[in-house]
Amino acid sequence: MAERKHGARAPETTSTVAGADWYGREIAGESHTAVLFVDLDLTEAVNQGAVFNDCTFRRAKFNLSTHTGAAFVNCTFTGCNFFDTRFTDCKMVGSMFDRCTFDVMQVSGGNWSLAGLPGADLRTASFRGVRMREADLTGVRCQGASLRDVDLSGAWMHGAQLARCDLRGSDLSAVQPENVELRGAIVTWEQAIVIATALGLDVRPE
Repeated sequence: MAERKHGARAPETTSTVAGADWYGREIAGESHTAVLFVDLDLTEAVNQGAVFNDCTFRRAKFNLSTHTGAAFVNCTFTGCNFFDTRFTDCKMVGSMFDRCTFDVMQVSGGNWSLAGLPGADLRTASFRGVRMREADLTGVRCQGASLRDVDLSGAWMHGAQLARCDLRGSDLSAVQPENVELRGAIVTWEQAIVIATALGLDVRPE
């Protein structure tokens, strides 16, 4: 299992739900704390504002589900499938993702600060207007992905693969060009100056 930042341990769970079928279920307003969900099927579920605190999800299927204004705070996701999952204005602060798949996942708005996605394959994922301050993005694979208007300040990005990634509008102050792959990445003029400065260039007007 991938380690959390600074070696922090995953929160302990106090109850277990195994093999639950929540296919297409509406889970508006529910609240769960310190629950271990094993083989949970959330395919096509509609989540409006449900709250999960310190929960662990093992091999959960989030395929085609939608989550709006929901919270997954300090949760752990292991071997979960997020195919075409949509998160809108959700709070994922401190959550950890290990060996999950994110094919065509879409994230719009919300707070993913301190989230852990080390080594995640986000090549077909899309993040827009998301706060990801101090997130662990070491070794992420974002070739051809979209990270538009994302707050990446303080994020860990060593070894990140950002080739051909659309980064327009995102905070790139944490990017160290010598430690990431940026070939073909899409940026604005202002971002290009930030990257050039990080490379040690003395950028001046003509």
